[in-house]
Amino acid sequence: MSTAIKVENLSKIYRLGEIGTGTISRDLERWYKTKLLGKEDPFLKIGESNDRSKKGASDIVYSLKDINFEIEQGDAVGIIGRNGAGKSTLLKILSRVTTPTTGRINIKGRVASLLEVGTGFHPELTGRENIYLNGAILGMRKKEIDRKLEEIIDFSGVERYIDTPVKRYSSGMYVRLAFAVAAHLESEILIVDEVLAVGDVEFQKKCLGKMGEVSKGEGRTVLFVSHNMAAVQSLCKKGILLENGLNKFNGNISQTIKIYNSEFSNKDSRVFWDSENGPGNDTAKVISIEIKTKDDFFVIEEDVHIEVTFINLRENQTLNVSISIFDDKDVYILSSPNLKREQFEKGKFKSTCTIPKNTLNKGLYFFSVLLVGNNYEIITQIDKVVSIDMGEIGLNRGDYYGYWSGVVRPYLNWTNKKIY
Repeated sequence: MSTAIKVENLSKIYRLGEIGTGTISRDLERWYKTKLLGKEDPFLKIGESNDRSKKGASDIVYSLKDINFEIEQGDAVGIIGRNGAGKSTLLKILSRVTTPTTGRINIKGRVASLLEVGTGFHPELTGRENIYLNGAILGMRKKEIDRKLEEIIDFSGVERYIDTPVKRYSSGMYVRLAFAVAAHLESEILIVDEVLAVGDVEFQKKCLGKMGEVSKGEGRTVLFVSHNMAAVQSLCKKGILLENGLNKFNGNISQTIKIYNSEFSNKDSRVFWDSENGPGNDTAKVISIEIKTKDDFFVIEEDVHIEVTFINLRENQTLNVSISIFDDKDVYILSSPNLKREQFEKGKFKSTCTIPKNTLNKGLYFFSVLLVGNNYEIITQIDKVVSIDMGEIGLNRGDYYGYWSGVVRPYLNWTNKKIY
């Protein structure tokens, strides 16, 4: 299969608060050194990574830095990352809305883009006129656009207002028509930025279905940016993870989503004490509490293991561990004691509790731990000592991509049977 998009050493820098480098003399200096002398851009040497949480020493920042990837024809690729990671900048460069500072891009085929609301349509023209305008930009003839016109209008659901200037459209109407135009006109590459952020659930489902049809049925290449991981998982086979303008990971979409979720989920999932200062008394002390998964990515589709390590200081003492789970609104979700109260000799031991996959919903959870001794005496109670932020790959959703209510989310078995 041929390569549709190849990106090599792509970088984009901005001078904060300015257009270009800020002055004509600096723009000329850059042009002279890079274009005539063939030297490195002098402003790249002082650029900083685009970490919005930290104050920088320079007012020149990399929105993207040294990005490299290849996308094959017919691939559906999800581009994910936190706000400010560089996703929209990358799509604008690929759509030729803006130019890169350095690097090289090879694109095979015509590109149709749906970026933020307001891009690609002329506000004074009607919906119908904008359809023809976008088709002409793609190099299509009027007869070709005529053949697609009714299909575009029908998909968009704005037939009543198709001859109204788009400046009078609501944001939802605008996105409906913009997506219909981008998806139905004859392009080899479809680029979509956050189409699920606007519009009702039914239209979102319709959009995802169309993008799947475009990729799998028509063999067109799709680049999809969204914060809805379930939708990305459903549509895409490959993923690109951006972080502070850097390409952190390229690969299988499930692995990409796991790495993305791990950025939020495992920072406070472990706590350790030395044997002298661990919580407890002269009979037993807790020395570590760890929450783990198979590969340290906390997603609802994987088992979660809580490991409590303790030291027993009294011979033949009966001990057991109990956990309690709370959500970020302090709702008591569940508790689970180890009912196998055993007698322990002196030494170090580990108790492990497993929460089966598809039990907890997405969200932030806090864990409290109780160590109980002889005669059910509480040796130590450690409140909300560790936490995890559960993410989701999106494997058990069918074609529903909206919010899933409830504090727990078991994957129950359903059957259907005809009764008459």
